Amino acid sequence: MTVVGPFGLSVRDQALEADVQTGLAAVEAGLLDATKSDVPFITEAAQHLVLAGGKRFRPLLVMLAAQFGDPYAPGIVPSAVVVELTHLATLYHDDVMDEADVRRGVDSANTRWGNSIAVLTGDFLFARASHTLADLGPEAVRIQSEAFERLVTGQILETAGPSEGRDPVDHYLDVLSGKTGSLVAVSCRFGAMMSGADESIVDTLTQYGERLGVAFQLADDVLDIASDSHESGKTPGTDLREGIPTLPVLHLRAAAAAHGRPEDLELVELADGDLSDDTRHAEVLRRLRAHPALEQARRDTVRYAEEARAMLAPLPDGYAKAALAEMCDAVVHRAG
Repeated sequence: MTVVGPFGLSVRDQALEADVQTGLAAVEAGLLDATKSDVPFITEAAQHLVLAGGKRFRPLLVMLAAQFGDPYAPGIVPSAVVVELTHLATLYHDDVMDEADVRRGVDSANTRWGNSIAVLTGDFLFARASHTLADLGPEAVRIQSEAFERLVTGQILETAGPSEGRDPVDHYLDVLSGKTGSLVAVSCRFGAMMSGADESIVDTLTQYGERLGVAFQLADDVLDIASDSHESGKTPGTDLREGIPTLPVLHLRAAAAAHGRPEDLELVELADGDLSDDTRHAEVLRRLRAHPALEQARRDTVRYAEEARAMLAPLPDGYAKAALAEMCDAVVHRAG
């Protein structure tokens, strides 16, 4: 059993391991090449998060999905570079919106260079992703553009909040399908499509990726409350401090509204208040970590991961299918 990549996936077949490792190494080289500019400062800013590392979750899914066709087809590595560049670009923008200080264990770009440079660097990465995408054909461009529209729509819906009468949890899960599920689904779709896999397999892997992406983000929600910065690569409680309503907080609010327990109502008031004070912020984190709402969010993570696993049933058995199933376990493990 070999651990592949920073995500920690265990692979039980030497040929699959070699394919995945070779593919990920090529993606890493492609990311460095795509983030180079004739202007040294732009290269420094664009490579800031590339060099900080990361799980390379999406490229890994591209490589595994490609195993259901020709894993050496020429479009596989470039498509993995496209999805990772797109993901990286969204991180630059997210950190500006969230006023985050740390990303992947290093200063966020907005902390180091200011908001304007961070936003423009994200735009630069989107441009480079589009340049690579253009060589993959009009169908790939259409798929990526639709996913990007869903991603942006999800971000807007998160910012705007649920409409009158809409259940906040249902609204939030729709947000995650757009913000995270869309690009993870495209990762699986590109890997299968570029490898020449049957259309039924492409569809199956796309649906798997959608659900896995939501589970992955829900695990991040749990980590934002439950982890320290060493585990998550960013400051604990960042979303909480910025008032972003992640799933544990939404479950807390629902419990307070349904049952009216004084301790829940008090915690909601604390969580919805000004958390710029470190002492107050730490107190809310401590109490949320002990609240059933956090465990409920963990159960939701498991549910989506199991839905993703169930989507794999029609695929032919083999090491690639087993590895994709193990990805579901890895996501759940992140959430504790």
